[in-house]
Amino acid sequence: MSSGVDHDLEDLEMQVVRYKPEGLDVLCRKSKFTRKELQIMYRGFKQVECPTGIVNEETFKEIYAQFFPQGDSSAYAHYVFNTFDHDRNGSLSFEEFVMGLSVLSRGTLQERLQWAFNLYDINGDGFITKDEMTDIVSAIYEMMGRFSEPMIDENTAKEHVDRVFLKMDINRDGVITFDEFMETCRRDENITKGMAIFDTVL
Repeated sequence: MSSGVDHDLEDLEMQVVRYKPEGLDVLCRKSKFTRKELQIMYRGFKQVECPTGIVNEETFKEIYAQFFPQGDSSAYAHYVFNTFDHDRNGSLSFEEFVMGLSVLSRGTLQERLQWAFNLYDINGDGFITKDEMTDIVSAIYEMMGRFSEPMIDENTAKEHVDRVFLKMDINRDGVITFDEFMETCRRDENITKGMAIFDTVL
């Protein structure tokens, strides 16, 4: 390797290592965590999960896999990663990680449902299609594993999507808008419970 390439790699490593999160006071105001909680999270984030202070998708998937050893969590982790990665740069900063956790663990029902809508709206166009819902639900079922009770298969996922999509697509135009999503979740306690189970799998 030439010394120029070595030097470039060192520069890149130094930039990454020097990454520092926003001030704790700013994060306290933006998130629903205390200063002490943020300090503890940042220590854990740097030591255990990503010493550089930034996590890429592969590392995120590896961390996720530790929580779901009975199934394949990689597809679901991919979708969660994309929902957390607001600037779409392929890596999660500590701020993005904290803001995602803040919504999921301490957000209002409205905030959690907005997060869930964003998760299901894979391409970010403001609508959930049946294909997008199928991708997410299939990823959840893959993550839960073959040994879940009751047994989950492809037909179960398809039936679940068909049932939920029919309820949510109020005007029958083939897509679910945010308003339709919110209205259905508010009206149907079972959907809200079902969404809460899936969308807090973090």
